[in-house]
Amino acid sequence: MKFVLEACVDSVESARAAQAGGATRFELCGNLIIGGTTPDPFLFSRVQESCTLPIHVLIRPRFGDFLYTDEEFMLMEQQASWFAAHGARAVVIGMLTPDGALDRDGMARLIEAARTQNPDCKITLHRAFDVCRDPFTALKTAKKLGVNTILTSGQAASCVQGAPLLTELVHRAGDDVEILIGAGVNAAVIGDLLPVTGAHAFHMSGKRTLDSQMTYRREGVPMGLPGISEFEIWRTDAQAIAQARQVLDTYFVG
Repeated sequence: MKFVLEACVDSVESARAAQAGGATRFELCGNLIIGGTTPDPFLFSRVQESCTLPIHVLIRPRFGDFLYTDEEFMLMEQQASWFAAHGARAVVIGMLTPDGALDRDGMARLIEAARTQNPDCKITLHRAFDVCRDPFTALKTAKKLGVNTILTSGQAASCVQGAPLLTELVHRAGDDVEILIGAGVNAAVIGDLLPVTGAHAFHMSGKRTLDSQMTYRREGVPMGLPGISEFEIWRTDAQAIAQARQVLDTYFVG
């Protein structure tokens, strides 16, 4: 495979849709509405049973920054170990120090936790990279740690805005680290960024919003994030994935 189309999913339904659309692998998360957290192990097992694509699992114990307490870190170690032992192709991790550097020691321990269970487990550095102080220093550190992939928008709100840095990162990473472009990715964006950045790996949710099937709706009793309806459900759109796959097939295969 000359390219990667990673679908970010948080449900069995989304995983099935992404596979049907032509994704080449999953990043499995929980709670994508808040940027993603570690998925439930039973969700992981159901996706394994329902789909055939490789699964990369996000290890993130909570919403918010990437500076973790000792208790949070212990949980992350256990999660990385468990998912690696139970068939995850990769774990997706990221930690920063208070001054915005990549937490080399913490990352090394998480990598060890995963690779002790499965020496072939791949490692993705997630978008903690996008809020670190120096991306080029972080890239060097990631290489030394044995990170396989860095998911990044180019330290911008969207990958389109981050295109200049993405181009430089692809150049500097070479064959050592896969630069996986995320944040605002769709078929049109892939078409625009392919010739500019030299990238071959893209990450997208292909999100669509479904209306709840509830016929009775009590208004004014919020259960989650302000401004987001309790009666909206996010799912991956197989067609959005298929359109992105078509762009990649055309560019790389012809």
